[in-house]
Amino acid sequence: MASKVLVIISTAEKDKALTGLMYAVNAQKHKWVEELKVIFFGPFENLLTQDAQVAEAVSGLLNYETPVACKFLSDRDGISAQLESMGMTVDYVGSLISAYIEEGYVPLVF
Repeated sequence: MASKVLVIISTAEKDKALTGLMYAVNAQKHKWVEELKVIFFGPFENLLTQDAQVAEAVSGLLNYETPVACKFLSDRDGISAQLESMGMTVDYVGSLISAYIEEGYVPLVF
């Protein structure tokens, strides 16, 4: 069975977010799983746009994976363009999360 993981980072807690990012980067770098997808959701999107250390950690992830940020929430908060300029794909993620789970991805939520 293929190992597929969906990392969802939604927390505004910096240490928890950095832990999730570290896992996602290392899972890709060291090939701990066969497939990995990353979604940024809600409070984390604001943290990302406001904290340089978090933005730097995300830039390391971009070497391996293009995360998807929630368009509904980033539009609401007026940060969609900023997230796109940082290298994220901005899209509606509700159905995307459901589709990944149906495809057998195991969700890890930080």
